[in-house]
Amino acid sequence: MTTVTLNSVLTCPYCGFAKQETMPTDACQFYYECENCKKVLRPKAGDCCVYCSYGSVKCPPIQEQRGCCG
Repeated sequence: MTTVTLNSVLTCPYCGFAKQETMPTDACQFYYECENCKKVLRPKAGDCCVYCSYGSVKCPPIQEQRGCCG
């Protein structure tokens, strides 16, 4: 059994601001507003959520190798 990490540091690609956030375990997070520059982040093409695109740790479903939000 794999231990799932629930904290991830999101880094804004626009201003470089980074903040640790707790990832949801029951839903994907498609939007995230940067606290610093107020830009709304969306997943990159091929990624299921903002944590998979901009986080230091992939989302819980990906960590568990069961596909995201399936």
